[in-house]
Amino acid sequence: MLKGEVLKYILVTHTHRDHSPAAISLKKLTGAEIYGCRPRNNDPMKGVSDWGLEDSHDQTYIPDRILNDGDLISLSEASLQTLETPGHTANHLCFALLEEKALFTGDHVMGWSTTLIAPPDGSMRDYMRSLERLRLRDDIIFWPGHGAPIDAPQRYIRAVIHHRRAREKAILNRLAAGEQTISNIVDEIYVNLNPRLRSGAEMTVYAHLIDLVERNKATHDGSLALNGFYRLQTSS
Repeated sequence: MLKGEVLKYILVTHTHRDHSPAAISLKKLTGAEIYGCRPRNNDPMKGVSDWGLEDSHDQTYIPDRILNDGDLISLSEASLQTLETPGHTANHLCFALLEEKALFTGDHVMGWSTTLIAPPDGSMRDYMRSLERLRLRDDIIFWPGHGAPIDAPQRYIRAVIHHRRAREKAILNRLAAGEQTISNIVDEIYVNLNPRLRSGAEMTVYAHLIDLVERNKATHDGSLALNGFYRLQTSS
C-alpha cells in the first residue's frame, strides 16, 4: 500500500540485473502485475562473436504482460504510453506519462553518465535511432533510472547525440591513422582513462565499430569481435 493506494502495475524498462529482479519480490508483497519489456532474447547477433554483458541480464524475469510500442496503460488519473527504445539493450522500453509530458527513460538516457552500449545485445545504430525519436518528442522532463531528473530533455538529447558523433569521428580518425585494434583506439581517444572504466570504453568503441561496418564506413578481418582487426573502408 502507498498512502492508501494499491500498487497495481510494476513497470520494467529492461532486464539488466539492476532493474528487473526486484519485480518478482515486489509482486509477491503487493499482488501487483509485472508489465514491461519482453524477456531477453538469447539468440546471438549475426556475425558478432562476443557476448558483451550477457551475464548482466536477469534470466528469471517473467512478465504478466509484455508491452509493445504504443501500448497504453490507463490509470484513474493518468495514462502511461510505452515507447520501444532499443539500443542499451534490445528489449529496452521507456514510459511516457502523457498528462505531465514526462518520460521515464530507464537506462536509455541517464542523468549522471552516458549510456553503455555493449554488443551484441546493445546496438549503437538502434541507440542513435531511439535517441532521435526522443529528440523529436515534446516531453518537458525525463525521469531516468540513474541520476537526477533532466528538465531540458531536448537540449540534453542533442548533447548526447553530439557526443556520440564526436566519438565516431575520433574512431574514424584513428582508423585513418592506421590503428587496427579496439585496444589501440581506446589508448588514443580516451585520455587519462580510469583503468576501472576501460572495459566500458572498449565496449563503446566496439559498438561504434559494428555500426560503422554496417554503414560501410569501416571493415574488418575475420569475425566482428573485441579482439578483431578493423580498418577504414575505402572506395573500390
